[in-house]
Amino acid sequence: MMRYFLLFALSFMFVSCNQEKKDDVKNLDYEVDTPVLNLEEANRLAQLPLHCMDTEYPYRLGQTLGDSTYLKSPKELHPAFYGCFDWHSAVHGHWSLVSLLKQFPELNNRDEIKSKLLQNISKENIETEIAYFDDKHNSTFERTYGWAWLLKLAEELHTWDDPFAKELETNLQPLTDLIVEKYLEFLPKLNYPIRVGEHTNTAFGLTFAYDYAKTLNHVDLKALIEQRTKDFYANDINCPLNYEPSGFDFLSPCLEEAAIMKRVLSTSEFKNWAKTFLPQLSNKDFELDTGKVSDRKDGKLVHLDGVNFSRAWSLNVIAEGIPEYSHLKTIANQHINYSLPSIVDDNYEGGHWLGSFAIYALNSVD
Repeated sequence: MMRYFLLFALSFMFVSCNQEKKDDVKNLDYEVDTPVLNLEEANRLAQLPLHCMDTEYPYRLGQTLGDSTYLKSPKELHPAFYGCFDWHSAVHGHWSLVSLLKQFPELNNRDEIKSKLLQNISKENIETEIAYFDDKHNSTFERTYGWAWLLKLAEELHTWDDPFAKELETNLQPLTDLIVEKYLEFLPKLNYPIRVGEHTNTAFGLTFAYDYAKTLNHVDLKALIEQRTKDFYANDINCPLNYEPSGFDFLSPCLEEAAIMKRVLSTSEFKNWAKTFLPQLSNKDFELDTGKVSDRKDGKLVHLDGVNFSRAWSLNVIAEGIPEYSHLKTIANQHINYSLPSIVDDNYEGGHWLGSFAIYALNSVD
C-alpha cells in the first residue's frame, strides 16, 4: 500500500511540476518566434509594390464625376499613383520601396526601383495630382486614409539622408503641403471620431499625420492633432475589444485609438487612461486571437491579414517603454507570424497592399 502511495505522490509531483513549467513559460517572449525584416524578407516583400506600382488595371478610382470630361484613365488622373489597384495602395507601395531601399542598400532590383520612383514622383506628375485634389468634386478624396499614407511617405523621404531621397522629397513637397493644409482645415470641423475598422478610421488617420508633424516639427499640425485626439478619446472607457474584428476590418478600432493616445499622452497619463479603456492589456495572461482569413482571393475577406499586421504595430507602440505591457510584444509577433507567410502569392486582391502593412509591422518589432 505504501508503494502505491509513493507512486501516486511522485506522479502528482511530476504533473504539478510540468504544469508549473507550462504556466511559467506561457507568457515568455521566446515562446513565439520574433519576426525579422532581413535582406531576404525585404527582397521578397519588395516584389509586391514593384510589380503593381505601374499596373494600371484593375483599378478602383473612388472618383466623383462632375461631367463626362472627368472620364479618364487612372494614369491620366493620377500619373504618380496610378497602380496597385487604388490611389492609397499606390502611395504606400511607394513608401514600401523607399523604406526598403533606405534600410537595405543591397536590395535586389535597386536600380529599377529607383528609376520607377523617380519616374512616378516627378514634379509634373505631382502637379497633376494636386489638380485632382483641387477639383471641387474631389476635394475630400482619400480623407484621411490616403492622406495619412502620403505623409508617411513624405516622412520616410525626409529622414533618409540621400540625394535621391531629397530629390523625391522636393518633388513631392507641394502635395505634402496640400495634405497638411487639408488636415488643418478638416480636423477642427470633425465633431465626432470615426471608429470603423476600415479606411476612414480617425485614429489611424491621426497617427501617421502625427508622426509626420513630430518628425518635421510642424508645430501647428502637431498641436492640433494632440488636442483633437484628446477631444475624441480622453473620456473613452471599456473599449469592446472582444467585438473585434468585424468581417472586413484591416484596422483595430480599439488598438488604433490606444496607439494614438500613447503618442500624445505622457507615459503616466497613458497608463492611467488605459486602465479604464483597455484594462485587460496589463494582464500577463491576456490573449488575442489572430484574425482568420477564409479566402485570400476575396478582396474584402483578405482584409483580416491587414488587421493582424496593424494590430501588431499598435501593440508594439503601446508596449514601448512600459515594462508591464511587454507581453503584448509576443501577441504582436503571433499576429505577424500568422499572416506573413501568405501574403506573397498570385492573389492581387491582397498582394497590391499587404506588403506595406507587413513592412510597417516588421519595422515596429524591436
